[in-house]
Amino acid sequence: MAETGPQSQPADAARIGDAKERLSASGRLSLTARILAVNILPLALLGGGLFYLDTYRTQLINERFKLARIEAQITAEALAGATRERQDALLVQIGKEQRMRLRMFDADGTLLADSFALDTPSFEFDDINDDSWEQQLSRWLDRTVDTIVSAEAVTDYVEPEAQTADAWPELVRAREVGRSQVTLYDWEDGTPVITAAAPVALDGATLLTVRNATDITATVRAARSTLVTGVLLVLFASAMLSLYLARTIVTPLRELSNAAVKVRQGREREVEVPRLPERGDEIGRLARAVSDMTGALRQRIDAVDSFAADVAHEIKNPLASLRSAIESLPRVEDPELRRELEQIATHDVRRIDRLVTEISDASRIDAEMSRATRENIDMASLVTEIIGGRENRAENHNHRIELRTRGFAAKVSGVGMRLERIVENLLDNAVSFSPPEAPIEVLIDNDGNCVTLMVCDSGPGIPQDAREKVFHRFHSIRPEQEDFGNHSGLGLAIARAIAEAHDGSLIAEARPDGKPGACLRLRLPPA
Repeated sequence: MAETGPQSQPADAARIGDAKERLSASGRLSLTARILAVNILPLALLGGGLFYLDTYRTQLINERFKLARIEAQITAEALAGATRERQDALLVQIGKEQRMRLRMFDADGTLLADSFALDTPSFEFDDINDDSWEQQLSRWLDRTVDTIVSAEAVTDYVEPEAQTADAWPELVRAREVGRSQVTLYDWEDGTPVITAAAPVALDGATLLTVRNATDITATVRAARSTLVTGVLLVLFASAMLSLYLARTIVTPLRELSNAAVKVRQGREREVEVPRLPERGDEIGRLARAVSDMTGALRQRIDAVDSFAADVAHEIKNPLASLRSAIESLPRVEDPELRRELEQIATHDVRRIDRLVTEISDASRIDAEMSRATRENIDMASLVTEIIGGRENRAENHNHRIELRTRGFAAKVSGVGMRLERIVENLLDNAVSFSPPEAPIEVLIDNDGNCVTLMVCDSGPGIPQDAREKVFHRFHSIRPEQEDFGNHSGLGLAIARAIAEAHDGSLIAEARPDGKPGACLRLRLPPA
């Protein structure tokens, strides 16, 4: 009786440790989140700042609209009761103080007075042909920001050739509705031009004010410069954080890579793969996964080495016996003794064949289970067919096998051929240890949570300290009446490996009724 893989080790501590690691990792910021934060923060600041600047400029223009409307209305009221000379003086005075151009038209739309014609102009529009490269860059940035925020297009400001009221849409509208009208234009250099038209008195005269609000553009550009400075600082901080973050990624990856190279070179015994328990991100989980994988690889290598040594030891005994019998045959002339030697050789050949077959089955279990297609299997029907087949082949050796079922239908999801192998091995074990003609009891139970198959014999039983050893490789303590070499010592090991491949378990215990004998209990999840 043996097992096909590495010796079973308690896994509770490892599972608890993994659970703690997962809980710890869930409470920390993942590597993906940190990378996104470092890269998105500057973009978010820049995007938010641009939209803020657009909103800020709109607020400034709205405030200036209100101011332009009030100024036009107050000026129109002042002009209404003044003489022509006084009107001209007011136009010049207000134009200089407020840095704007004022024009007055009569009821026919003819230009009566122009503050720029009456005196020195209070402001001049910028000639973009004389702008420096800094001013050109500022205008390009203005247009870029407008494109990004999808700002509404503004009509370009152009002085009409005809100096009449009809050439100005806002003046026409003001005369029609009898209320002041404010309009926004755009000068060549991108600065806003705000015009306000208002009726003067009741005789049909109108007033037009024009202001080039360069201060709005200057204020917005100053705010943009502050934003750019902030973005550059954030970009610098982001670059530093990115370098630090890259280092926290590259350094452990380099350590893991070096460890993996050493493992590949066959130096896994001297390799200590870092687990990085302080890191709860993807790098930490990768390190622990590689460490666990290396540990599993070491266990698998140890298991293969140990299995190879056990196989060599088990095959060496029948080979030595076979060699001795064959070498003795030419020197023996007694016919009876020759027959005995031939029987020994035949027995050893069969023993070797049985060992090779069992070893081959044991080594293929994991691979076959990973490729096999599972189906729903009724354990009661399966066991009934197996018992009938064994009786037909006389493999029960006059032992009566008593099958009982209880609970729900005992259906499991599995590979029928492999589950059949478990039952055959358990029945073989029970037949081997039961006294002649003693019954063997088989109980199948399904309590809704677990399907249980229990095979109980009437033999000497299994001591408490040996109930795990019977599942070790080539562990074979056979009854005294059984011929040596009839069993490989792999039957229960193969059965347990198949059970575990079905997410089940196989254990040895005493009979529940207190009678002499042993019980092997198979547990499988229900379908």
